[in-house]
Amino acid sequence: MEEPTASRRGTFSPQEREELLRIARRALSTYVGEGRMPVEDPALASLSVPGAAFVTLRGGERLRGCIGYTEPHAPLYRTVQECTVAAATEDPRFPRVTAGEVGDLRIEISVLTPLSPVRPEDVKAGVHGLMIRKGERRGLLLPQVALEHGWDREAFLAQVCAKAGLPSDAWKEGAELYSFTAEVFGE
Repeated sequence: MEEPTASRRGTFSPQEREELLRIARRALSTYVGEGRMPVEDPALASLSVPGAAFVTLRGGERLRGCIGYTEPHAPLYRTVQECTVAAATEDPRFPRVTAGEVGDLRIEISVLTPLSPVRPEDVKAGVHGLMIRKGERRGLLLPQVALEHGWDREAFLAQVCAKAGLPSDAWKEGAELYSFTAEVFGE
């Protein structure tokens, strides 16, 4: 019997959430401050199961970085570490996070369910995250983005197209759409 991945297993306990946030905070502080990834051995074995996740960094209400994986490729705790560091140092929309910023940043973790093909009419803004592929272009928006901006289904579809650098109606013809849900928690 195949062991379920963390992204398929359901709701995280308060202890699991706390542990993942601690791991993310330590990765951010250690990498930005010392230039190295901390060695982790999570206290909870459940966090060693492969999982897909995104980590979002915010300074106040302003986005400061967001990077993740849509497919499980490593234990969930390691995915969270890698995504935290990448959000701080590799998001092309922002300069690298400085040591002086670390204490003011809030960390949000989104653990993703597997991607699933979806028809545009079945998209639920605020429930689903979306990924679009058309030709060489692709874009992804997490479920909470639609809620933060008050987008309905059509606006969410148009915005995922924009994220991919496509015309806002590219979802109507010849595009592949995938949905997912996420368990989202943060500091």
